[in-house]
Amino acid sequence: MSGFSRFTPLIGALPATVPFVGPEAIERQRGLPVKARIGANESDFGPAPSVLAAIREKAGEIWKYNDPENFALKAALAAHLGLAPANLVVGEGVDDLLGLIVRLVIEPGMPVVTSLGGYPTFNFHVTGFGGRLVSVPYVNDREDLGGLLAAVKRENAPLVYFANPDNPMGSWWDAESIVAFARALPETTLLVLDEAYNETGPDGSAPAADALIDLPNVIRTRTFSKAYGLAGARVGYAFGTPETVVAFDKIRNHFGMPRLSTEAALAALADQAYLKDVVSRIRSARDRIAAIATANGLSPLASATNFVAIDCGRDGAYARSIVDGLMQYGVFIRMPGVAPLNRCIRVSTGLPADMDLFEEALPKVLKSL
Repeated sequence: MSGFSRFTPLIGALPATVPFVGPEAIERQRGLPVKARIGANESDFGPAPSVLAAIREKAGEIWKYNDPENFALKAALAAHLGLAPANLVVGEGVDDLLGLIVRLVIEPGMPVVTSLGGYPTFNFHVTGFGGRLVSVPYVNDREDLGGLLAAVKRENAPLVYFANPDNPMGSWWDAESIVAFARALPETTLLVLDEAYNETGPDGSAPAADALIDLPNVIRTRTFSKAYGLAGARVGYAFGTPETVVAFDKIRNHFGMPRLSTEAALAALADQAYLKDVVSRIRSARDRIAAIATANGLSPLASATNFVAIDCGRDGAYARSIVDGLMQYGVFIRMPGVAPLNRCIRVSTGLPADMDLFEEALPKVLKSL
């Protein structure tokens, strides 16, 4: 049987793809159980006990739709950030918001500037709406702000994506440099400043919430998926000027947010003591990953995220063999997908038991190669 014959030409030309291969798919394909899930940048530390209690308490209300205006969560986020609710939009994870941003700005053929090797899901959305990716290589394993700015001006690009701290390398820029970059952009270029790892970065790595709030061409995205431990709940948010943010109401899925996810996010935001403890545990786990890598002759890169990129010292094929070898021991990790970044593997922080499995398996894998 054939498929439907009247898809748009754009959809007809695109391949069916999933930007990330999940650990579940690897288990199915290879028949190997994942024992240490430290490749998806989730938080093995999980959400706060207060969050789980809130979910249990509110579970009986699951029959209700979520408030389509996300009033309570926007108000709580505004208070947390020192902004107004009108500055905020809530969505089903940053991935959903990125798709909406691309849809708001990009028409087929328009150039979109990003980093070569940067977040694949953003690229997926750009391609899905017919945009033309203009990729700027990393410099010294860090996104090239000067190169991104030059590409924007050269291409007259209406959209540029920049993540800080960065995925997949874990690198970061200081707040002063980010503000200077944003203010140097043309007014006709919208900056997506992806701050998914904002909570795990060092002091001074992120501009204050109100530092760029006067710029209508800046949208900053954040998530509850990382440090807050709610990846499965799919809660993201973005903030910018009210006049820019209100455009989301023209196209967003107003009933997209699950009710229990909203309750979980409210409880997580209220428990900043737990967040502080988790961030400390993430930093300790980063140190342990770096120590394990060093002890095995590999070179960990400095990280401001909940993962560590490790330079394996050779090419992508060698790094891939390490990833595949670790999976034989049930240790799920990932690697960047674009050379020369793909000489690295990427290991997410996790519980001590996960780190133990990684420490035990890595030397066995390296010895076998």
